[in-house]
Amino acid sequence: MKALSFLSLILLLTGCGKKGAGTDPEPPLPPALGSLREAAFPFGAAVNVNLMRSTTAYQQVVTREYRSVTAENAMKFRSLHPDAATYTWSDADYLVQYARQNNSRVHGHTLIWHNSLPSWVTNFQGDSAAWENLMKTHIQTVVGHFRGQVASWDVVNEAVAEDGTLRPSPWRQHLGPDYVARAFQYARQADPDAKLFYNDYGHEYGPTKRTAILNLVNGLKSRGIPIDGIGLQLHTNINRSDANLAAAITTAAQTGLLVHISELDVAVNPDNQAGLTLTSALQTAQKAKYKLIVQTYNALPATQRFGITTWNVTDADTWVRGYCSCPDWPLPFNDQYQKKPAYDGIVEGLQ
Repeated sequence: MKALSFLSLILLLTGCGKKGAGTDPEPPLPPALGSLREAAFPFGAAVNVNLMRSTTAYQQVVTREYRSVTAENAMKFRSLHPDAATYTWSDADYLVQYARQNNSRVHGHTLIWHNSLPSWVTNFQGDSAAWENLMKTHIQTVVGHFRGQVASWDVVNEAVAEDGTLRPSPWRQHLGPDYVARAFQYARQADPDAKLFYNDYGHEYGPTKRTAILNLVNGLKSRGIPIDGIGLQLHTNINRSDANLAAAITTAAQTGLLVHISELDVAVNPDNQAGLTLTSALQTAQKAKYKLIVQTYNALPATQRFGITTWNVTDADTWVRGYCSCPDWPLPFNDQYQKKPAYDGIVEGLQ
């Protein structure tokens, strides 16, 4: 009798949590990410090497959250090659060593760009053959120095102008429009295993620049030029339409190349208001944009998802504030290295 009473009590207790006969159990929630390092594809950040060296909290966030790093400035032409006969490797070497120690990937940014050029290049007086040698030597010296250590490169950056024409950069002026193709060929010769990207902004603006970028990339691919991927900077803001953002990502994937969201940030002050304060409504809008971008990217074929990289780490370190001379908060971490709703949007987009 006592045994039956005990059994009845057990059945009563175990049945308390059930909704009723025949009710299916709710599906389990996706496991929460411990950090962005656990994403299915490499999530990364462009980092300031000086902050990596000097600020423990900054490096801790990078180490905890990201498994891909890009040098914000340390691998640009002016930083690496300040004089015709001089290369300065220390900052870039530091980042490569850090990545090796922390099992992170290094993405190189950038070999050929119209900005961040030292005066010896902007004032260079050589003929087209001398300019060709200048470009080839720089590319192959830099890529060769990091061969086997830097997994990928933005070979050419921002070659397309706003109107869809090829930008009248010093490289085009002295070498002609096909300098882009030759830059990729020189990079491949220097490191056959590195993934080579064309990187640009404005894919999400609309069809004019986006179509020109895609035509450039598809043209290189059809000619057998060694290009592996396309980089979408996506320096965007909360007012950019979801349709344009989604179109930028999905059309890039239609090239069949690797797709890298390479410089992501989402500004909340696109009108550059001097007295703006960060409200919960702005943070909610920012979170929604981050989620939309990550969710759209996460739906691409896994073989094409090279990764997402935010342009720096915290709001305190963003380029946006200096560019607009205004308050803004475009990144997933605030000035105190704490996660924002934007971070939650990224996590939700990954699930």
